[in-house]
Amino acid sequence: MDLLTIITILIIVCTVFSYLNERILKLPGAIGLVTISIMVSILILIIGKTDNGLTNSVKTFAQSIDFSKVLLNIMLGFLMFAGAFHFDYQKLKEQRLPVFLLSTLGVIISTGVFGGLLYLVTLLLHFHLPIVYCLLFGAIVSPTDPIAVAAILKSSKIPPRLNTIIAGESLFNDGIGLILFVIILGIADESSGTSFGEVIHLFVQEVLGGIIIGLILGYLGYKLIKTIDDFQTIFLISIALVLGISVIAGKFHVSVPLSAVTAGLIVGNNSIDKKNIADQFLSKVWQLVNDLLNTILFVMIGLQMVMMPFLKEHWITGLISIVVLLIARVISVALPAVVLLRRLNLSNLSILTWAGLRGGISIAMALTLPESRYRELILSSCYFVVIFSIIFQGLTLKKVVEIAVRHKAE
Repeated sequence: MDLLTIITILIIVCTVFSYLNERILKLPGAIGLVTISIMVSILILIIGKTDNGLTNSVKTFAQSIDFSKVLLNIMLGFLMFAGAFHFDYQKLKEQRLPVFLLSTLGVIISTGVFGGLLYLVTLLLHFHLPIVYCLLFGAIVSPTDPIAVAAILKSSKIPPRLNTIIAGESLFNDGIGLILFVIILGIADESSGTSFGEVIHLFVQEVLGGIIIGLILGYLGYKLIKTIDDFQTIFLISIALVLGISVIAGKFHVSVPLSAVTAGLIVGNNSIDKKNIADQFLSKVWQLVNDLLNTILFVMIGLQMVMMPFLKEHWITGLISIVVLLIARVISVALPAVVLLRRLNLSNLSILTWAGLRGGISIAMALTLPESRYRELILSSCYFVVIFSIIFQGLTLKKVVEIAVRHKAE
């Protein structure tokens, strides 16, 4: 199937699903799109039992889209840049300590706690999943997803301070999660012979390298944009900036998410003059790009179910993973707050825990796992975690916030 046909079908499907959600379900965009996509996937699988032609056609279309490659190599840079572009740097600066702790130490703690607890559960249930694969699974699902978080926060009345912390954490922790994933995957692959020194070198290279490239290219983009007023040229500069980040960061093997976020913060908070018409258009166009790519991503997440007929074989592990991840999230938020910040607010803890949504990036990482006896189990369980996160946590977040705020007031 050629690229034009794939893009055309994908856009048409996204349009239909978006229309159905607005007219019938009336759910928040991300939740509605994923819900409809899953319902369609289930219907296709049911029909496929009597008519394999339709199921095979949909599978062929789904297989023609390399979800991991499309998201991690193409869409991620644009989505991270767009998210950071509209982020208020001053608010982020005010909450820099909790954002930093959650996006770094929090991810590491969550990965360790999740891996350890899941390993204990597998021992109790007498099915073998090595500790290194439990930790690898933890690295996949521990980072909160900036795309899912941004989509859900729009419809939730979360206190401004917590909103900034949650959104800021999701922007930065994907880079850390991806790095942990690469490191643990190298350890799981015994033939790689990854040493501790190589692990530290890779971590420093990915993090510092990503931030440095983001700073350099972001500053260059900012200086170029400030010298002109033509909207078309300004927009082309911003597009070239994101594409340049993806190519250069990939070439030097540094974190694309961290590079894109750093550049987005610089350009969005320094180059944009709200009184300038061209800048206003640029801001609106990037918001449109963000919304369009989000729509495509959430539909792709739902349609991935057609590609996972082995879900029924691992649903118990999937449900266990959901519970274990929530426990790991509570500990990863509470521990830094108690030990380093010397304070813990239970109302804030409940909001921060429940608002830690997982999304397409986790699925993309899981899909890149090499073939092994544990790949299907991790991929299936990851899918359960993501769907629960987007649909159930997304739908109930508003209620959790209302209860937490009311309890805090009392």
